[in-house]
Amino acid sequence: MPEPTFTFPVIGVLHSCFRAKFGIPRQPGLIPEATGAIELLPPYDQPNAVRGLKDFSHLWVLFVFHEAIRESWKATVRPPRLGGDQRVGVFASRSPFRPSSIGISVVRLRNIRCGRGKVVLDIDGVDILDNTPVLDLKPYLPYADIVPAATGGFAPAAPGAEALPTSFTPTAEAQAKTVEKRFPGFRELARKVVSADPRPAYQREPGRVYGVFLHDYEVIWEAGEDSAVIVAISRASPPPSPPPPAS
Repeated sequence: MPEPTFTFPVIGVLHSCFRAKFGIPRQPGLIPEATGAIELLPPYDQPNAVRGLKDFSHLWVLFVFHEAIRESWKATVRPPRLGGDQRVGVFASRSPFRPSSIGISVVRLRNIRCGRGKVVLDIDGVDILDNTPVLDLKPYLPYADIVPAATGGFAPAAPGAEALPTSFTPTAEAQAKTVEKRFPGFRELARKVVSADPRPAYQREPGRVYGVFLHDYEVIWEAGEDSAVIVAISRASPPPSPPPPAS
């Protein structure tokens, strides 16, 4: 019997502060300073489509892992939470590499802007790449969506907020203050992204230099034994995404 196939419309596009995959938090809500906006696309860009939504503090966002689509899939993956060297079933993980490249995140709704023919939802606590296609929005219902007795398997609690304590060089500190004139909260966003230690599990050698792309800037940082230093912040565009590996 052939597999059933379904087609869903893209109802919007999510613009976020994360311009490249490296550095994106591995779950939503871990970095409140990570902001974004969902722009609804025609014919869904109608104020009536979001009537009543402003009364909800949070949203479920269903989206496409558009830079993780593969022609084939694997039954197991290596979650970063397990150090990247243990495998679990793909359906026991939130890996973007899935049979159906669909993601789900809960985000905080800050504001809804309707005007000039556009409907835009301002959100924060984002863990989603810039220019991500959005499939659906649903209001978050605390009485139904919070399960007090739920267990979290191999991820029973949130990761430590200061996995990699992070400081700034005087040069980077001054650059961060300049960037904050355009993007308030940028310094804290950069610090928290680096502190979350986005490095792959197999890259832990001290002295290595990394870059994360936030808004229109690259944050350059150096990893130490058990800390990190942001050494520079400069205007930059993220590199093009690498092609998917051969199946």
